[in-house]
Amino acid sequence: MLNDPIVVLVDRTPEGDPTPAAMGLVSVARGLTSADVVALVLGSVDTSVCAELAAAGASRLLAADLGGREAVAAVAADAVVAAVEAVMPAVALVGSDYRGKEVAGRAAVLLGSACASDVGDLQVVGNELRASKLVLSGTWSTTMTVSAQADRTPVISVHAGASEPAPTADGQVELAVEALEVALSAEAAAVTVVSREVADAAAGPDLSEAQRVVVMGRGTDGDLELVHSLADPLQAAIGATRVACDEGWIERSAQVGQTGASITPRLYIGLGVSGAVHHTSGIQGAGTIVAVSDDSEAPIFEMADYGVVGDVAQVVPQLVEELARLRS
Repeated sequence: MLNDPIVVLVDRTPEGDPTPAAMGLVSVARGLTSADVVALVLGSVDTSVCAELAAAGASRLLAADLGGREAVAAVAADAVVAAVEAVMPAVALVGSDYRGKEVAGRAAVLLGSACASDVGDLQVVGNELRASKLVLSGTWSTTMTVSAQADRTPVISVHAGASEPAPTADGQVELAVEALEVALSAEAAAVTVVSREVADAAAGPDLSEAQRVVVMGRGTDGDLELVHSLADPLQAAIGATRVACDEGWIERSAQVGQTGASITPRLYIGLGVSGAVHHTSGIQGAGTIVAVSDDSEAPIFEMADYGVVGDVAQVVPQLVEELARLRS
């Protein structure tokens, strides 16, 4: 275990709750150090948030009032820098969605330190923190040592699938909210968010953070209702292959693969997905892979843990029916 604190940037839902990925990240940090796990929250904090973060393993909570500008990645990076300067941790952890990677990179530059991105696993070996990630379209796994040099704290963006929230024992001491002053850089202050809108494809669990994902491919013939019929009872996010997006069946924000999002869900279900390398390169970090396709020679079956050869229009209703039966 490390002997120095760890700072964790806590992402929040539109309702203000910590995201499941953020809770998991706090749990990851708790398992890496015997010192404080310092949760950094952007915006106001209520008692329920304090309780959730304490249960996940946080022992300190810093709250930065950014005047509603926390959606700007550069502003969030300034907050991470301020937290690092206040705490002097061994490492700062952030999520690994598009915004998180931007935050990590900018914070590392401002700190004059190092950044490791898209990390899928963190372990302490001896006194060293080691970060592992998949590279080259998932064909290689690399492990690197990440350590502070001359008081320069490294920043790591960690995939949502690296850990699930693991509540600690009952009786956790309540967290006191510590106000964190953040001096905005000129670059951060120059950016203003005019509007934000959640795309229809993301009207459900966030694709980059979801523990369960249902992906629509060419074999679905654009039947988004069919895909929702399976995704909704599983509380799964919906993704898509490049072909499905090119056909206009779903928004481009749902694309998974080399030119889309890389995801690390615990459960991936591909409906009518062929398994071309430009798609499978984005799911190498997935846990259990289930494939449904009417092409028995589809490459997706080579990497699937479970495969069903059949028409998705017939197989999916049976899956939905069985799910309902098991839950009744």
